[in-house]
Amino acid sequence: MSSLELRNRDRAIEELRIFLKKICVEPGIIEHSLAITRELIDEDNADAIIAQRISNTTNVKIPDEHSDADRLFLQVLREVVRDEKAMY
Repeated sequence: MSSLELRNRDRAIEELRIFLKKICVEPGIIEHSLAITRELIDEDNADAIIAQRISNTTNVKIPDEHSDADRLFLQVLREVVRDEKAMY
């Protein structure tokens, strides 16, 4: 693994660590984020819209240019919502 890959991995891990701390302080973030995702998952440019709504309504701030950690969080939200839909 190159030093650039290691730095990118370490940066993503640090971003996820900070995010997990926010969830521990405000556990309602996850349910709120899932509700937003349920509402907007089928929109054009859904990731950008979901990220903006989450940023506007929680202490999680997702910039317009998503980092690897931001993309991972949005991907997990979509997967959870899709799994819920598949169950019903």
